[in-house]
Amino acid sequence: MISPRAASPSALSNGTLPNSPIAGDRFDPAPGSPAPCPVDDSSAASSPGARAGSSSRPQPDSRPTLVLASSSPRRLALLAQIGIVPNAVIAPDIDETPARAAQPRPYARRMARAKAAAVPLPGQFVLAADTVVAVGRRVLPKAATEAEARACIDLLSGRRHRVLTAVVLTAPDGRQTERLSESVVAFSRLTEPQKIAWLALGEWEGKAGGYAINGAAASFVRFMSGSFSGVVGLPLFETAQMLRGFGWPVPWPP
Repeated sequence: MISPRAASPSALSNGTLPNSPIAGDRFDPAPGSPAPCPVDDSSAASSPGARAGSSSRPQPDSRPTLVLASSSPRRLALLAQIGIVPNAVIAPDIDETPARAAQPRPYARRMARAKAAAVPLPGQFVLAADTVVAVGRRVLPKAATEAEARACIDLLSGRRHRVLTAVVLTAPDGRQTERLSESVVAFSRLTEPQKIAWLALGEWEGKAGGYAINGAAASFVRFMSGSFSGVVGLPLFETAQMLRGFGWPVPWPP
């Protein structure tokens, strides 16, 4: 045992405990106790972290650049759910007005391709998507006015409808792949006060079919079959599969 001794002010100022050996002290083990083993600290002294002034530097991200060709904050938030943060977000400038006789599936695919083509960035991954709400073969608009939103909610009330989201991924070498997610959603029959209150929220603006399933309109949904993320705006399973297929390392799930 080391005999206790008073700590000097210099020892305290140096942060040395009173009963600890300090430089210049001779440590004598108690009689009969084994001699202390020598410690080889050569590796610690030679390690990068042990050298004065050294610091560990983060490795640069070697993943190719990923660009989201969309102005939708919902798609950006969906990607973040699976650990993907695009290097850039570019809103494609295209006319999304559906032709009078447009069919839902071909129209969704055509719009997604047009968005991808509007953001030509060779050497980078470009992800584009388009969501369509359809009642039968009728494509509902992306509501721009309250009157359009009212027409959509009147049509959706008490009925089933389809939500189709087409996704197009362009690889740095120009290869392109696409997927189409199709879901079925059913609204309860809405009362006039419900419609008026919901329209007053303004959530319909710019939304396909005039609603967002991850907003207040979720209280109208009595049934859904398919991909929830696809109805929101970007089917995550299909998107992750496409990225992995082209070699982009999706971080989650591992």
